[in-house]
Amino acid sequence: METRRLGRLTVPAQGLGCMGMSEFYGTGDEAEAERTIQRALDLGVTFLDTADMYGPFINERLVGRAIAGRRDEVVLATKFGNERGEDGSFLGINGRPDYVRRACDASLQRLGVDVLDLYYQHRVDTAVPVEDTWGALRELVEAGKVRHAGISEAAPETIRRAHAVHPVTAVQTEYSLWSRDPEDDGVLATCAELGIGFVAYSPLGRGFLSGQIRSVDDLAPGDYRRANPRFQGENFARNLELVDRVREIADEKGVTAGQLALAWVMAQSGRDGGPVIVPIPGTKRVAYLEENSAAADVRLTDDDLGRLDQAAPVGATAGDRYPDMSSVHR
Repeated sequence: METRRLGRLTVPAQGLGCMGMSEFYGTGDEAEAERTIQRALDLGVTFLDTADMYGPFINERLVGRAIAGRRDEVVLATKFGNERGEDGSFLGINGRPDYVRRACDASLQRLGVDVLDLYYQHRVDTAVPVEDTWGALRELVEAGKVRHAGISEAAPETIRRAHAVHPVTAVQTEYSLWSRDPEDDGVLATCAELGIGFVAYSPLGRGFLSGQIRSVDDLAPGDYRRANPRFQGENFARNLELVDRVREIADEKGVTAGQLALAWVMAQSGRDGGPVIVPIPGTKRVAYLEENSAAADVRLTDDDLGRLDQAAPVGATAGDRYPDMSSVHR
């Protein structure tokens, strides 16, 4: 797979989001998840994304087991800031420097590694100046525990303030054909201006853009998407119309709707002077990983891109990205 540069960090053009292997998207199968990660490495999808809060803590251990003996092949990213208890309770957003240091040490131990390639502030703690949080991140880089630092779901001014303390290698935010907010809210422009890479999570719209979810009943009883506004009532029906427009174009090109959606995100990298963009589609099954990775070979013409822009314009998706949007884009 071709590579791209997030700041000074070289990564494959597509990564793998590991969250759903442990939580949020119904039941998991750890053996299949480990096979999926190992198959990803075989295919050159070596940019792995996890976080301490996934599970909580279970996902990092899973990733650590899966990459044992293959650490040198992996660009390993994890996150801190969404603090959770061992019982799974959500304790809030934490950006205090002492917590950053403790969280890093705990992640290193769970992953079984001595350095993180990319360490993200998962959410911005408005009670702590971002300069303080990033001062701690800079110390971790100087100590050799972290190679590069990133931030997730941050507003342009927050990104600038963090970058002034220590170079931001990557900004991670939801971005897809049904979440095009970064084009309008200044995040992509800020990344391009400062030479920061952009990592797109949920590039398949939490699976919706695959076209395989036709009813909320297609989701497992414990699946957190059942509470997502975009999967509710009239919003769901309107969003299905968007997916069907995308799938029509995919059928014409002889690819799946999911592959087309991923190819669109990948094609936005450097488009119109924008930043380098790398999507990290999540999956917990080998078959879907192989389907997603094949999207790297899908080439979109200017006509294709124009049709997709028309089929899924900025603001076309019905409903907020989360039931509570207060913790994003701070």
